[in-house]
Order: sequence, then structure tokens, then C-alpha cells
Amino acid sequence: MARLYILLFVVQVVLAVCALISCLSAEEDDIRHLPRIAWVLMILFAPLIGSIAWFVAGRERKADGGMFSTGGPPTERGPQRPLAPDDDPEFLRSIQERSRKEDQELFQRWEEDLRRREDDLRRREGDPPREEPRPEV
Repeated sequence: MARLYILLFVVQVVLAVCALISCLSAEEDDIRHLPRIAWVLMILFAPLIGSIAWFVAGRERKADGGMFSTGGPPTERGPQRPLAPDDDPEFLRSIQERSRKEDQELFQRWEEDLRRREDDLRRREGDPPREEPRPEV
């Protein structure tokens, strides 16, 4: 009989941990009936009843082929955004454009500095500064 009580206790703890993780990781739009803090307190203070209540009434059922699929069409929530910035093509394009712009500005500053140094060196040696047009790169 003691083994049965231990087994039921372990099942209750596992169920409570799963419900708590599910509640804390659920999106705000997927939580029904009560605020998240009320669900967490219910799961913590009444683990068996709170966990079962969370899985039955607390979260929105997934209609997109998840664990609680109803077989209907997936729900539309608007345009899907990439999860990470390095998966977003617009973000990557903006970084590439910014990098190219910064490289061009740096190259122009180097070119201007080089021209100024060449002209200073020519003046020191007594040669007139070059007046021919320099090729642009």
C-alpha cells in the first residue's frame, strides 16, 4: 500500500511540475479564465486539482495539429515573425546596408587623409601639389 501512495505522490508532483511549466511558458493570449498568477498559485497550493484545472480550462486548445488538435483549420494570428533576429531577412539586410555604408565612409576618410598627406609631403619637398584628377574607386 505504501508503494501505491509513493507512486501517486510522484505522479501528482510530475503533473504539477508539467502544469507549472506549461502555465509559465504559455503566451498571454493562450491563458483563459484567470490571470497567470492565479493559475500559478492554484497549481502550487492545490497541485492535483490545480494541475488538472489548468490542463482542462486554463489554456487555449491548439487547433494547429498540436496535442489538442480538433482537426479543424489552423487559426490565423497574423503574420508570423521570425523567432530570432538572425532569421529575419529585413534585419540582415539592414545590417548589410549599414556595414556597407560605414565601409564607404571609412574608405572616403582614408582617401582624403592620404591625399592631404601626399599634398603636405609635396609642399615640404618644394613640388607643387598634383592637380590632375585622381581616379575614384
